[in-house]
Amino acid sequence: MDQIDTYRHKGLRKELAVQLRDKGIADKNVLNAIETVPRHLFFGNDSIFFETHAYEDKAFPIGEGQTISQPYTVAYQSEALQINPKDKVLEIGTGSGYQAAVLATLGARVFSIERHRKLFERTKPLLEHLGYTHVKCFFGDGFEGVPSYALYDKIIITAAVPELPKKLLPQLAIGGKMVLPFGNETDCTMLRITKQAEGQYSEEILSPKAFAFVPMLKGKVF
Repeated sequence: MDQIDTYRHKGLRKELAVQLRDKGIADKNVLNAIETVPRHLFFGNDSIFFETHAYEDKAFPIGEGQTISQPYTVAYQSEALQINPKDKVLEIGTGSGYQAAVLATLGARVFSIERHRKLFERTKPLLEHLGYTHVKCFFGDGFEGVPSYALYDKIIITAAVPELPKKLLPQLAIGGKMVLPFGNETDCTMLRITKQAEGQYSEEILSPKAFAFVPMLKGKVF
């Protein structure tokens, strides 16, 4: 946490935002968030080693078998959520905290749950240290969500989902949207589910492009 955000880092983020725009990310607010959030500070204990690679459009391991997602994937899911200022967003899979920071920069109030205690204990104070006061972190099973703070305007799942988590759908507000990678680890289709009414949902396939994610697993890891 003693690292700083330099002009060089800011220049690399600007270049990354241009790359993502060229790859099809059109939402200017999302591109601005990518340009704003210091990704190099979310790499954990290996951040010095990875610092020069932090603004490449690649995923990297962060420990506990998890990764910090590829910036394109973070931008793609953020754009698909169609964030409005002060939206309540439930994030399944805190991981490094980078996606939560991007959502908070977009103006969302983020409620993020992580099943790995070591990641939770590392990421929660990091987000607080970096000033992301609109992110609340929880240690728990993502399949259960955080019902005590429902209803949510948006839900984002940051792990490969082989079947729809039935306990999350009731936590979505009417008119709310859930974005999730549906499938196995190496071949996910990005879906957006909109809650039309209680028990009524519509589903969109957002892209035929295959995404890769770590799998969404049940339970907690101590």
